[in-house]
Amino acid sequence: MSAPDKLTIDIYSDVMCPWCAIGYGQLTKALDQLDGEIDAEIRWRPFELNPDMPADGEEQEAHLQRKYRRSAEEGAAVRSQMKDIAESAGVSLTYEGEGEAPPAMMWNTRDAHKLLGFALEQAGPIVQTELKLALFKAHFNERRRIGDREVLLDIAASVGLHRETAKAALDDADLEARVVAEERQAWDLNISGVPAMIVNGKFMIPGAQPPETYVNALRRVAEKSRAQ
Repeated sequence: MSAPDKLTIDIYSDVMCPWCAIGYGQLTKALDQLDGEIDAEIRWRPFELNPDMPADGEEQEAHLQRKYRRSAEEGAAVRSQMKDIAESAGVSLTYEGEGEAPPAMMWNTRDAHKLLGFALEQAGPIVQTELKLALFKAHFNERRRIGDREVLLDIAASVGLHRETAKAALDDADLEARVVAEERQAWDLNISGVPAMIVNGKFMIPGAQPPETYVNALRRVAEKSRAQ
């Protein structure tokens, strides 16, 4: 039996993006189907949906109504559809904490992206993915204040990153410059929405796709890579 094809998958996404969590869930299902056939290294790349979001954040539904000019009824319909798709992807977007759910909010995610960049550089892609999933959980299921540095450092420590080193990384101007450069690269790649997955540095799969779409796309990339 031949060795599996090795692919890199760079996922441009934001911590606030429910479709990014769904897309990863669908991708995971696809990779399970491709077990033994394709060995994928996943890396997360920054994309800020709301780079000008103030530190105090904004209530989620008010933000989405303002940004997309949609009514409350239209928003409820979108959330219902999204919930169904998320469940099929094995992803929960609902509050799972104790007591009454706090309001769903949108936060500035620059520091979260800096922390993800730090995790990749210092601990590698597996730990970076653990951090990304922990951030998704903190935002969607626990409704924590993702724009707060102490919250971010708690989450970083929960996946084994050294808290003080992570704290220093958040003040690292060079790390922030690298995050900004990667975001500019996304625009250079004509990425205007997320998730967007770049396979082997050049093949793009846009949006949150069904598992079958990812399976077929990754197989095509693997075939092209073998032919080169």
